Amino acid sequence: MKTLIIIPAYNEGEAIYDVVNSIKQENIQDTTILVINDGSQDNTSCEARSGGARVIDLPINLGIGGAVQTGYLYAYYNNYDIAIQFDGDGQHKAKYLKTIIEEMEKSKSDMIIGSRFIEKSNYNPSFFRNAGIKFFSKLISSICRQNIYDTTSGYRAINKKVIKAFIDYYPKDYPEVETIAYIVKEGCKVREIPVEMNYREKGKSSITPIKSIYYMIKVTLATIILPKTSCN
Repeated sequence: MKTLIIIPAYNEGEAIYDVVNSIKQENIQDTTILVINDGSQDNTSCEARSGGARVIDLPINLGIGGAVQTGYLYAYYNNYDIAIQFDGDGQHKAKYLKTIIEEMEKSKSDMIIGSRFIEKSNYNPSFFRNAGIKFFSKLISSICRQNIYDTTSGYRAINKKVIKAFIDYYPKDYPEVETIAYIVKEGCKVREIPVEMNYREKGKSSITPIKSIYYMIKVTLATIILPKTSCN
């Protein structure tokens, strides 16, 4: 399976080299590592190239949605079978990549989510983050009529059908929750597999307390009112 690993990165110069190297050490066949440098003001682009990744340098900061969609456009026009989103801050563990790819092939799923909560893990989010995670889990599970435990996980793989859907529409910011509902409502198959994640050690999260409030309201409304797509 021709696989593209998409790493959106904004000012991740301290971490991105190690992230790329951790993926390369897995020796996954027929796989391309693509870093989307989202208008970084540090040495993200140089460090990613030094690690051996292909890099697309965006001239301005588009945000997580624009950066990831850029990767999906690359996947679509270069005929990749699978696209995997992988964080540039070191939180995602590369050792699960082969399992995700194998599960995508075996289960015939349209999206595989690396979940911190489908099984007991060592991940302990803050009170407010945990409350948000539980809220969105209940919201998406209700909308999709199936249990989705880790709706905010950015560790996910999609197949060609969903790649095509996402090049037509992808939320600008905080896309993880909304995109699950977006494809499930049209009949796409989503599956979670258990993963462990690291805590961020370098760089700084873009989500502030004020942004968290905006995030809750925006994502809830956007998830309820969705455009039409198709996975057929």
